[in-house]
Amino acid sequence: MVGRRNAAGAQIGAVPAPAADRTSEQLLELVARGDEKAFEALYERVAGTVFGLARAVLRDPHQAEEVAQEVLLEVWRTAPRYDAAKGSARAWISTMAHRRAVDRVRSSQAARNRDDVAATQGERDYDDVVEAVEARLEIERVRHCLDGLTPRQRDAVKLAYYGGHSYPHVADLLKLPLGTVKTRMRDGLIRLRDCLGVGSDA
Repeated sequence: MVGRRNAAGAQIGAVPAPAADRTSEQLLELVARGDEKAFEALYERVAGTVFGLARAVLRDPHQAEEVAQEVLLEVWRTAPRYDAAKGSARAWISTMAHRRAVDRVRSSQAARNRDDVAATQGERDYDDVVEAVEARLEIERVRHCLDGLTPRQRDAVKLAYYGGHSYPHVADLLKLPLGTVKTRMRDGLIRLRDCLGVGSDA
């Protein structure tokens, strides 16, 4: 406070000292009471430090600027919580800036991790679809080639390879000699091989 003193030495007509002459702690106390002028003075005093701390953690100047604005807004809102007994105003604000910058890094990393997981899942889903399509196409090719066999060859092949029956059992089911079944199987498999391009240069 500044002002004139009377004959007894008592200060009269005292007026508040300019904000620039106050300590950061005093400014913060005034900010806690809603003093906008004090906040403007404190802002000018610590903004550079807050931005520098955020920039050191984040590297990205645009993100650092956003964090600095968030921190200074938080100073305005939470000034009443400041306890001078626990440290200086600058230390309190610097801690706030560092914490918020680290939170931003963690948030950005978490977002990247989510994107990576989503991308990986997308690749898996794509692979699953491709495999399903390829399997379906393969089934269609086999079915098409089976349709190209004679009815007798097709019956023998289906019983043996799709029914899981042995050649003797196929012979029993078809009421045919085993040699006849083997001949039909051989001829049918040759035609299937040629149709599917198995073992060929195609």
